[in-house]
Amino acid sequence: MAVVSRAEAFIVDLEVEQVRTDAVQAFLKQETIFVEVGTDDGAVGLGYSYTIGTGGTAVHALLRDHLLPRLVGQDSRLVEGVWHDLFASTRSTTVGAITSLALAAVDTALWDLKCLRAGEPLWRVAGGFRPKVPLYDTEGGWLHLSTDELVLGAKAAVDAGWNGIKVKVGKPTAHEDLERLMAVRDAVGPRFDLMVDANQSMTAAEAIRRAEAFAPVDLFWLEEPLPADDVAGHERLARSTSIPIAVGESMYSVGQFRDYLERGAASIVQVDVARVGGITPWLKVAHLAEAFNVAVCPHFLMELHVSLTAAVPNGRYVEHIPQLRAITTAEMSVEDGQAVAPSTPGLGIAWDRDAMDDRRVA
Repeated sequence: MAVVSRAEAFIVDLEVEQVRTDAVQAFLKQETIFVEVGTDDGAVGLGYSYTIGTGGTAVHALLRDHLLPRLVGQDSRLVEGVWHDLFASTRSTTVGAITSLALAAVDTALWDLKCLRAGEPLWRVAGGFRPKVPLYDTEGGWLHLSTDELVLGAKAAVDAGWNGIKVKVGKPTAHEDLERLMAVRDAVGPRFDLMVDANQSMTAAEAIRRAEAFAPVDLFWLEEPLPADDVAGHERLARSTSIPIAVGESMYSVGQFRDYLERGAASIVQVDVARVGGITPWLKVAHLAEAFNVAVCPHFLMELHVSLTAAVPNGRYVEHIPQLRAITTAEMSVEDGQAVAPSTPGLGIAWDRDAMDDRRVA
């Protein structure tokens, strides 16, 4: 059998690997919420989700007090059924970030078990489209960095053979943003992909104005220019500019992505496995985007998203923000500017349990 006999949630706090700022916030720390699931035949799966500094204890409490007691006794092989049962049991708190983050920790643990039982890596079990995907860097593009520092980071990405870099925008004036972007474009040349991220900091009118100002830079995408719930504003923006509009890291259900895609308000889908509720809904979003001929470039969690991006035919990019090095024994492999999906069975993340225990807070 494969009945869940035990389930435990715990939090591991991770300091940020470098200062990270954008137009609205700073990355304080990574509250990493783990769920370990054991079954009556001795199998063990480990899943996780995260916050960037607040809310982790709320996610942990939902898991501890409600979701994990309900999980025990269920067949771990019925991943879709378990996800829907747990989701249905939290109707008063869905759709929302806390519930999605909690469901993601459970769901990734069940997918870990699924892949371990199959003796296959996640990228093949989830679809198996290709073993490598292009990589772009965000670590060299934070808003607090000077123009000279942005240029150095961009040149380092070029030298590493990567395909692109993302720069944060949202300075007080469009001129300041444009000056920084033009310096980066001049440094990397016309064939290097340059993305920008506004982190929901603008009104629709300001986003339309800045998109027009950014036109000479030849951007690969403009990310999260408006609050995520402003679908109409994103629709207006998308109709006003030739720059592809990227959204998704702040969406928590398949239905929210459907609304954006149906209205032509998103040209790039950045679905985050933790924030959408796990691998199970992540794949639904990816296939929905494929039906609209839209690429998937997931947000953060590169150690997990490399496998999912490799699994689907419309997986376009993996975002380089390393954050698990303190609690893993091996890093994501990179070859010729491509992120390589792990070939080991399971999620493919080499957890360092001793290091995790040292940072365990709940």
